Amino acid sequence: MPRHVTLRGSGDDEPPSPHRSPGAPSPGRQSPIGQPSAQAHPESAHRESAHRESAHRDQPVDLNAVRAFAARCVTPAENPADASATSVGAATSVGIRTSVGIETSVGIETEWFVVDSRAVHRPVPPTRTLRALSRIASLDTGAAGPVLPGGSRLTFEPGGQLELSGPPAGLAAAVRSTAADLHLVRAALAEDGLAIVGMGVDPLRAGVRQTTASRYAAMEEHFRTGGGTSGEVMMCSTASVQVNLDLGATPAQAAERFRLAHEVGPVLTAMFAASPALAGRRTGWCSTRQAVWSGIDASRTGSVLDLPAPAATSDAGHGTAPARPGDLAERWARYLLDAKLMLIADPAGDLRPGEDRRFVPVTGGHTFGDWVAGRGPVERAPTLEDLSYHATTVFPPVRPRGWWELRYLDAQPGEGWRVAVAVATALLGDPVAARGAAEACAPVARRWPMAAMLGMADEPLRLAAVRCLELAATALRSAGCVDLAEAAETFAERYPQRGRCPADELSERFTLIGPTGLLREEAQLCVSVA
Repeated sequence: MPRHVTLRGSGDDEPPSPHRSPGAPSPGRQSPIGQPSAQAHPESAHRESAHRESAHRDQPVDLNAVRAFAARCVTPAENPADASATSVGAATSVGIRTSVGIETSVGIETEWFVVDSRAVHRPVPPTRTLRALSRIASLDTGAAGPVLPGGSRLTFEPGGQLELSGPPAGLAAAVRSTAADLHLVRAALAEDGLAIVGMGVDPLRAGVRQTTASRYAAMEEHFRTGGGTSGEVMMCSTASVQVNLDLGATPAQAAERFRLAHEVGPVLTAMFAASPALAGRRTGWCSTRQAVWSGIDASRTGSVLDLPAPAATSDAGHGTAPARPGDLAERWARYLLDAKLMLIADPAGDLRPGEDRRFVPVTGGHTFGDWVAGRGPVERAPTLEDLSYHATTVFPPVRPRGWWELRYLDAQPGEGWRVAVAVATALLGDPVAARGAAEACAPVARRWPMAAMLGMADEPLRLAAVRCLELAATALRSAGCVDLAEAAETFAERYPQRGRCPADELSERFTLIGPTGLLREEAQLCVSVA
């Protein structure tokens, strides 16, 4: 997700800033610690456009305005003259420059369950977590919200999950900064008997909303009244590693990177599946987190590439010919129009302390397109600000924000987040690895259900994973990230080469020591890392 913003419509309290990229607010569930959080991914090139949007955010939007918004989300701000796209066939085409190296910056977002090491069955309120983190002497608590020395902004998810969202940087620097910030967080929490645990879902505690913010109350009400049976679980009991990558150097390259991010998605989902249990029970899924997301309204969680291609193109759909730049903007616009409204700002609502807006749930099944056409839940016409809010309440597996948000990875135990980030970045950012990954993953590009349920027990996915890890390790070594290459190789030997993923180990330990023992053991391991 982009550097952390707390979602508007699903979380963000911060008004669109002149320095935000077109996607404005943030991912879907975050709320700031103290103050509203700022943006996360590269956006300087979009500042002039965003400034114009900020100045007109209260103006009504029509279909053309939605299309323009969508185009800004998927189109690189600059098109370097020396950037060229290469094609190696319809199913394996990757529009990446032919120079060697990882050609993208990365923004890292890691989410963690906070655990009381002495009473692991109890939820930990964000206020207690915040008190413990306030011991970090170098914590910047300025107007933009708490920021750690490495640049990671601290926010909370609705269920009290702690998120660290780092600024965009080269891969090695981004991983190094996030690791340093995590070290500080773990040490500070340990002084209060707390620890952070990485898994895709909480294996023991039933999630409870920990905030009274109107946006979260509205979000919860939307889910309760038909927005998807799993919505409340998603809000309060799931955690992920999110990888935010540059769009690409050219529109063609951006379209190809978007396509490849989907093609490798099932393989990465299966490889890093780490959520076999929820609320004290094994679920039968390696990635229960993905199963949870599948229970949410498909209009906000389906793939953008699953929309029918614009009639003027010959693209038959997901996983075939490369998506053309114009097609991608049109699909994203249609996705936003077709998605159901979750909540809207209520200008007349009474504000609570710390809120700059009140939100009300939308429970009548209206889409944003309905609202644009004059058939919305309120009489007033939607504005650009409403569109920006709406864009942050949809959760496709790869979300356009002026960069690409990879949203399908489970949170990882211990230091596993480093491998997940490094492998995803290498496969999408290195031209040689990208071509190889496209070829290896094309046969399993639609295997999302099997990836979530079986992980590496699915043989076609396992074979693709082994190949992708080989490609990633080679790319990481070429980029000088030797430690990350070695971590990827160790991961390959421990998991995919043996037909396993992290969920298999977690499930075996769950069987031996139960959910309480598993959460306690993971908490102890995380403290030892500090």
